[in-house]
Amino acid sequence: MTDTLQDIRTDFETRLETLDREEDLRQVKADFIGKKGRVTLMMKELKSLTPEEKRQAGPALNQLKNHIESALQEKAHELKSRASKNRAGAFDLTLPGRKSTTGHLHPVTQVMEELIGIFSGMGFNVEEGPQIESDYYNFEALNIPKDHPARDMQDTFYIGDKVLRTHTSPVQIHVMERQPPPLRIIAPGKVYRCDSDVSHTPMFHQIEGLMVDHNVKFSDLKGVIETFLKEVFGANVKVRFRPSFFPFTCPSAEVDIQCVMCTGSGCRTCGQTGWLEILGAGMVDPAVFGFVDYDPEEWSGFAFGLGIERIAMLKFGINDIRLYFENDIRFLHQF
Repeated sequence: MTDTLQDIRTDFETRLETLDREEDLRQVKADFIGKKGRVTLMMKELKSLTPEEKRQAGPALNQLKNHIESALQEKAHELKSRASKNRAGAFDLTLPGRKSTTGHLHPVTQVMEELIGIFSGMGFNVEEGPQIESDYYNFEALNIPKDHPARDMQDTFYIGDKVLRTHTSPVQIHVMERQPPPLRIIAPGKVYRCDSDVSHTPMFHQIEGLMVDHNVKFSDLKGVIETFLKEVFGANVKVRFRPSFFPFTCPSAEVDIQCVMCTGSGCRTCGQTGWLEILGAGMVDPAVFGFVDYDPEEWSGFAFGLGIERIAMLKFGINDIRLYFENDIRFLHQF
């Protein structure tokens, strides 16, 4: 028994000297004083010894176990101290600090806030409306009945008898239903259509504008639009109005600006025309006032709508609208 205990002590001392990791220390502890460790098994064998042998082996086993436990504690403290010193030594206080990165607004949000600021400066209040609309608000109350061909230009997403709004124009109806004139509002927000290519996405953003008051004229519309576009693209930008058609305005116009890429000389962006279509506008059709109980003999107004991504593409020189929504951090970091 004595020789066996000495062999165990020698093996333990040898292994303890060579280990330098806490994982190895745990293994040594398990091998010697764990549930199936060598010392633990020998203590279980004491039951089979004679009383005289127990008196001799018992104290020796206890002494060996206490020695192993004490040595393991000291080794554990040594390893922890060494690891702490290594970590401290690996940290160079002379190195420059790592600056934490901060996020920023998405380029579409940046442009939206800029546009809202311009219109707010001209006295327009910001209004919001639901993105899931009824057919009545999205089409019929805007003078677009069920058989109107204008609906074919706005293929969209239906949820039962509801529709994801195809434009922010329904906000006009919501506001006019609850508020008598005069009023001057803009309605920014998301809209949805079944389009997906370099210049269209299924979801995009618009700003709708509406002004209703006594004696509002087309010249008022022209003044607001020209002021707005000069704020966005610079005082020297050239603007033109072309006759067009929208079911909820009459007369209606498409508004173009001189191409910001080629300054009117003709390029790929403007299709060699020198002009870029930027928004649609017109005087509110009296039929729309009929849906909200406004007297068209007393009140008149104008409305306009523009795509925010379109403005942002021109401001930032972006040629693919899908880049806005691919969430590529390399693209977004540029703004």
